[in-house]
Amino acid sequence: MLCSCLSQALAVLVCTFQRYSKQEGDRFTLSRGELKELLEKELPSLGDEGAFEELLSILDANKDGEVDFQEYIRFVAVACTLCHEFFVDSPVVLPRGQ
Repeated sequence: MLCSCLSQALAVLVCTFQRYSKQEGDRFTLSRGELKELLEKELPSLGDEGAFEELLSILDANKDGEVDFQEYIRFVAVACTLCHEFFVDSPVVLPRGQ
């Protein structure tokens, strides 16, 4: 059975969080190091160290020094919104392999 594009996208978002969050400490949160590695490997165009520090302070809504899944998914939602706004007038093209 083939999964829909949206099902696959949701699975990738969840699995990406889990892949990085289980590396150290609490497997239900991203430590500062885990978040930094996730961003460097998955979204390398995001910016420099200053941009990372600012993003971390915004994402860590409860100020516990880590990013839980709810905080991560709010970031994903904002990133999706920005991508939608950027590509709103572009032709609809499915990702490769679809």
